[in-house]
Amino acid sequence: MAKGTPATLALERANEPFALHEYDYDPDADRIGLQAAEALGIDPARLLKTLMVEAGGKPAVAIIASDRTVSLKKLAAAAKVKEAAMMAPAAAERITGYHVGGISPLGQKKRVPAFLDAAAMAHATVLVNGGRRGLQIELAPARLAALTGAQVVDLEHAPG
Repeated sequence: MAKGTPATLALERANEPFALHEYDYDPDADRIGLQAAEALGIDPARLLKTLMVEAGGKPAVAIIASDRTVSLKKLAAAAKVKEAAMMAPAAAERITGYHVGGISPLGQKKRVPAFLDAAAMAHATVLVNGGRRGLQIELAPARLAALTGAQVVDLEHAPG
């Protein structure tokens, strides 16, 4: 079993059931979430990536399937702000207390508004980063939303 991370410790404190999955993290992967899904042999739609964003200049987290692209326009609308942008990696690490490639939506240093893509709710369980590179936490998407205080909204960028 993996050593505790702030994410796993938060789940244990909340008496929340979860499963851990470890894999060989590839720092050179083009898309970390897709590499994790492939390494674990699961559908990329079930492995959610944690994206730190700035919504109206304030930090927020977007949680979306690893094979999808977040629409910053939809995120801004959900946050009721004019615009949203991806957060710089150094700022994301400072705010969350995690390293890029290991950012979990759970157990962050400071709780920020969270937005969970509605498509995640179609799965019995989803996986999110466990707080370090090479570690994923599996839990029910409704529990993920409850634990992060996430608004469940459509975040997917429509192609075209």
